[in-house]
Amino acid sequence: MVVLARSPASPASDQPPASDEPPAADKPVEPIAASRPPLPRLEILPYDLDAACALERELGVSHVLGQVLVRRGLADPAAARAFLAADEIYEPNAFLGIDQVAALIHRHVRAGTRITVHGDYDVDGVCATAILVRALRALVALRAIGSSPGGEHPVALRAIGSSPGGEHPVANVDWFLPSRIDDGYGLAMTTVERLAARGTGLLITVDCAITAVDEVAAARAAGIDVIVTDHHSPRADGRLPDAPIVHPAVCGYPFPEICGTAVAFKLAQALGAPTAAADIELVALATVADVVPLVGENRRLVREGLRELANTSKPGLRALMAVARVDPGDLDAGAVGFRLAPRINAAGRIRRADAGLELLLTEDGARADEIAAELDGANAERRAVEQRILWEAEALATELGERSAYVLAADGWHPGVIGIVASRVAERHHRPAILISLDGDAGTGSGRSIPGFDLLGALHASAGELVRYGGHRAAAGLTIDRDRVDAFREAIEEHAALTLTPEQLVPVERVDAVASGAQLGLALAEELELLEPCGAGNPAARLLVPGGRFEDVRPMGEGKHARFSVRSGGGRAGAVAFGCGGSLGVPCGVPVDGTFRLERNTWRGAVEPRLVLRQARESAREPIEVLGEPSEYVAAALSELDGQIVIDYPVGEPQRVVLDRRGESPLAVLADALSIGGPVLAVCADVPRRLEGLSSRTGGFSLCSYHALGNDPALAEGFAHVVALDPPLAVSSDEALRARLHRVAPGYTHLAWGDAELRFAEQMHELEYGLRASLVALYRGLRELGRAVGGELEHLLRGDGPYGRPARLAGRLIRVLAELELVSLDRDLPALAIAGAAPTALERSPAFRVYSQRYEDGRRYLISEKARRSA
Repeated sequence: MVVLARSPASPASDQPPASDEPPAADKPVEPIAASRPPLPRLEILPYDLDAACALERELGVSHVLGQVLVRRGLADPAAARAFLAADEIYEPNAFLGIDQVAALIHRHVRAGTRITVHGDYDVDGVCATAILVRALRALVALRAIGSSPGGEHPVALRAIGSSPGGEHPVANVDWFLPSRIDDGYGLAMTTVERLAARGTGLLITVDCAITAVDEVAAARAAGIDVIVTDHHSPRADGRLPDAPIVHPAVCGYPFPEICGTAVAFKLAQALGAPTAAADIELVALATVADVVPLVGENRRLVREGLRELANTSKPGLRALMAVARVDPGDLDAGAVGFRLAPRINAAGRIRRADAGLELLLTEDGARADEIAAELDGANAERRAVEQRILWEAEALATELGERSAYVLAADGWHPGVIGIVASRVAERHHRPAILISLDGDAGTGSGRSIPGFDLLGALHASAGELVRYGGHRAAAGLTIDRDRVDAFREAIEEHAALTLTPEQLVPVERVDAVASGAQLGLALAEELELLEPCGAGNPAARLLVPGGRFEDVRPMGEGKHARFSVRSGGGRAGAVAFGCGGSLGVPCGVPVDGTFRLERNTWRGAVEPRLVLRQARESAREPIEVLGEPSEYVAAALSELDGQIVIDYPVGEPQRVVLDRRGESPLAVLADALSIGGPVLAVCADVPRRLEGLSSRTGGFSLCSYHALGNDPALAEGFAHVVALDPPLAVSSDEALRARLHRVAPGYTHLAWGDAELRFAEQMHELEYGLRASLVALYRGLRELGRAVGGELEHLLRGDGPYGRPARLAGRLIRVLAELELVSLDRDLPALAIAGAAPTALERSPAFRVYSQRYEDGRRYLISEKARRSA
């Protein structure tokens, strides 16, 4: 059913949190009946190659990680080192006014007040509540025995200010977690009335209430002191609750992106609570689950928290890891986001969040096992409900056809699950999506956005159709009358059509680095873990493997997923694709450009690198501009006679920076050079033999042979990058190679060959400088003809085979035979004729001796290259 009702809408008293599920792009989901969503457009931003090389030198990182860091704005070695170290941390007193807040809490503890912690039903709200409840109960216990919380927090000590042995009133610490369905998000008027009736003297909100101006005022009017701790955006009109506030943005905290649990953690530290240090594991859990950016201080909090979580003494967390089948030894942000957090969230979505809070607070191992099993069951129920709603929502979307945004509504949708489904729909269609659960005359909605679209702004624009709403750019919640759904849909679609550009309607995947199969090993997988924790704001590195081939595709996970191999640049890596229905969407064996996440996978005690496929498409086939190749074969062969046989390559002052990328995939080196920015020239042993293979797998650059570049170094002018696909022929040493390459214009030279290119170079070297067999064949062919002219001459010089002899080789053969007086050349016609038949030694030819020396020099160099590769 698709329907909505006009009544004046007011901003909600508090905004809903962002999606408490990890970004769907990284999460395996059940396949659905609709066709595959369109592939995102790949975006490979240019990067500063000098900066990446500097990171490689100064930090000792690989070129792949250097690319990632520079593209993510960490080109400065000091900034990159600090990011990888994750050492950013701030003291609690960086919150302006937190000392006064701590003093107020201690006064209530000393007075024996009933203190209520008001949280939220998601992981962030539950963990924040647990931290403050544990902190306050510890302070109450210390007060009861007459002890101080320690000497690290002077404000806390002054506030307690009691001595052992006296009679002290004992504060009562409790909590309130709203029901998602009955109470809605945030501090509600009905909750204020309930708390006043039960005698709460101090109300501390966590992860909510920064916009609850009226509700806080009502609580204070009822005689309740209120402290607001939150991290969500304040109201658009700038009004704040009239109460002490601990909020990173409001209180000038140096890092405003921390979650609500981290705010509560800082307050617990300011209070001097003895439980604070051990509760950093809850901060890590909530920071990942709340999808706040994993940058800055959040990296430090999550890293330290994950270490504590792996060795936790909390029975509830140990039980949770057990039911979620999480090995504490392999705990990372992904395990938290995909396995632990959804089970805590499930309680708030399907039932009440109190079960999750009890799990975090209990000291009873048996009770923890019971609650963990209950949460595991709730999560299974949530997944089933989510799948049903997703099917129904996709059916409605299909009925509506393509829209600028989707507003989908139906009876019977669980209000606690529609936010997850909205994120799935938004991801699948790359359109803003709002799902509305209808019940009677009203509806409860939850929306998720796409990059570039302000969802809260859209709700502002359509506020006249809503009863209540709140949120931020990426996620929002609302309540609406049933008979206003259609009008609301029209308003949202119109707003989206006016604000979204065609470019924004195409999903984009940003590539962090180009990599080859030879690099995709365990060493790189472990190095990329330096980026951890990964998630929002710091996704796992997205690697482009260009021109690879997928092989051995096998379904797994009851056909939902696929396992396969990726072959690239002589390397081979194992890979998986999740949620693909067992099919990769591209043919096996054809050149494919794939983007992946590389991870260290542990299975039955074995550790191996594993690629996780994000998307794949057949390799792009952009044009390749060929430079320096002759248009007239015979003329080119004859011009070889006019060139110098011995060419001196003085080393001189280097003009180009040479980057040794030998052993990587030439396609990957080409793609990397193209991504840096500036025109690219690829140099190879033979253009015709190379062009066919390259043009089916890549493009967008120019191509020439070493021979053409040697004859005309100006060919390289204007090219920022020269990529040496093959080792050059007839080069005696690395010094000679670099001397040859330094002759071209300033810029970068990338040495890119591997084993396959070495074998190709050996074949070409044998063809071009092992002249004896070719001389015999050409002489015998000419002897049968007696004389060759025109097309017959070209056919004779080319020889047989799909490519024939290069024109430069034909010229060398003519030079040697002419020096030996075995043939005569008429250059005017041109024509070639037999001039003599007497046996002779080839070494009589000066040119043959020079070519033979080149042959030996080049052969030794290629042998040394093979030895270097195998070492």
